[in-house]
Amino acid sequence: MLAVFLVTFPFFALIAAGYAAARSRLLPLEAIPGLNAFVLFFALPCMLYQFGARTPIAQLLDASVALVWGAAALLVVAATVRLTRRGRIGWNDAAFGALVAAFPNTGFMGVPLLAALLGAAATGPVIISIVFDMVVTSSLCIALSRLDATGHAGGAAFWQAARKALRGIVLNPMPWSILLGAAASAAQWRLPGPADRTVSMLADAASPAALFTIGAVLARGALLARAQGASSRRGAVADVLPVVLVKLVAHPLLVAGLGAAARAAGLPLSQGALVTLVLVAALPSASNVSMLAERFGADNARIARIILWTTVAAFFSFPLAVGWLR
Repeated sequence: MLAVFLVTFPFFALIAAGYAAARSRLLPLEAIPGLNAFVLFFALPCMLYQFGARTPIAQLLDASVALVWGAAALLVVAATVRLTRRGRIGWNDAAFGALVAAFPNTGFMGVPLLAALLGAAATGPVIISIVFDMVVTSSLCIALSRLDATGHAGGAAFWQAARKALRGIVLNPMPWSILLGAAASAAQWRLPGPADRTVSMLADAASPAALFTIGAVLARGALLARAQGASSRRGAVADVLPVVLVKLVAHPLLVAGLGAAARAAGLPLSQGALVTLVLVAALPSASNVSMLAERFGADNARIARIILWTTVAAFFSFPLAVGWLR
């Protein structure tokens, strides 16, 4: 267990550093979007391109991995909506609660952390999970969030939201970087020397910059929640804690159970791929869900609390998950 903490501690320490810098205003809150843009549009795409280009194409097209991860994500979304949609929590807030429960912080945190823990073999399942969550899980939850305006799944607002989500995917550089990396892997092609070194420099910056940015975004979310005025402490816990437990406990256990069932049924899912998927599910919630919630008018203070709680709790729960799987 100590060995696992020694690997995971620097990752959470960088998040804490970003949180402290933004909370103390040493890092101006106005600078956070710039940091986020650097990670999202420059550093992280280069890192994902490299991972995709260096991963055998068969690992990137593993249907068993996609099936297990996709089934678990859809079940988590359905269960979280059913669990939380009550009283003042309508479709909009329930849908983004479901998204924050099903969408781990794989891009900013999971890719470098799991590569450090498991090596290159983890890359294929991690990339598959990223693509599924960006394309399917996010689009589904954004579409569900519009049901408050329609009252039924066939409404025009539902499909308008789905199209808006798909446009966001098209403009997101992460899927394209993965696709280009996969194409390079299939063609066994490498970038020319100067271009390869430039991509490598940006890729090397991705992990520390992304983790620091996560902390800054969490601090901004905490300040936002305070500025908006939190509900009663009891109400806040009732709104947040069930989703945190789904994210850090139910989601990994569900992935483990579905993966074991898939292996028992004869699907070609390797033990290493299953371990990787369970650890992806054990990651804290993705920080970008807060920005989506703000854009679509959901209770962003609640989403920010869930992301913060899962990140703090994962400092302890994630090493426990690693130790359990070993």
